[in-house]
Amino acid sequence: MSVIPFPRRSTAPDVRSGAIPGLDPEVMVGMPHLGFGGLSETWLLKECGHRHWLALAQAAGQRVPDFRDATGAPVYAAFCGVSLANARLDRVAENDTLIFASTLARISATQFVSRHSVRAPDGVVAELELVSVFVKRQVEGRNRSVARVRPEGLPPLDPGEVSRTSALAAALRGGEWDTHMGFARTQAHECARVMLTPCPSQDFNGAHFLYFAAFQAFADRAEWELLAPPAGTLTLARDLVYHGNIEPGERLAACLLGVRETPGELAHWLRLAREDGTPLADIFTRRALPPIR
Repeated sequence: MSVIPFPRRSTAPDVRSGAIPGLDPEVMVGMPHLGFGGLSETWLLKECGHRHWLALAQAAGQRVPDFRDATGAPVYAAFCGVSLANARLDRVAENDTLIFASTLARISATQFVSRHSVRAPDGVVAELELVSVFVKRQVEGRNRSVARVRPEGLPPLDPGEVSRTSALAAALRGGEWDTHMGFARTQAHECARVMLTPCPSQDFNGAHFLYFAAFQAFADRAEWELLAPPAGTLTLARDLVYHGNIEPGERLAACLLGVRETPGELAHWLRLAREDGTPLADIFTRRALPPIR
């Protein structure tokens, strides 16, 4: 694993206080922030990912994010796990003000976790945990060539700091888990699948990676295609564990490995994979079904 020295440009502020310097904790809600029935989950993930990135820069003493290795090649924060809990997205409406309280901690030599509590006028509407590692491309332009790098010049480990999302990601990658969200590893069975073709202009980010928030959107598209839930179905909780990335032009398969429906709720386990079957992400979701009228 490479060791990347990040030069400190100034004294790093404390990013554990709940506010990220240079980023307004308040967001006024308009149509870009909303989806069918409430706050857009895709927007929410993108916003928290942005705040995570800025918090890393602040922790490194950077005025703006600019992480590079000794050769000047860019270094990126890649998410290995994202968790959304206690979601009440239907409680957010146009012209509401959202208040973000965000913290950042270092939990291992390579991993950082950010936590975001999002409050609307009626109270907390979402709690998110994002875990990232620093990576770089070993071959220019090839997303499959990324490798982890270990940063220097960032805050030391936070004693006693643990992350449920990081532990889940490690367990899923190692096959060392039994059940999650009511789904058993040994009972995984492909019920159905749908093929998806990511669009470079919509699903990839400015670094030319398939964007982490697009994985959640693919899960919703697959759910809509395979399970046809009512419009207005909203996420209550979602855990995403990322295994890899793809190149522009590649297709992916959304495989339904488990589904459970109870009164008022739909839950499922989806796996996104390359066409050759290589896993890209495991996504566990609980969704609230709208009342029958």
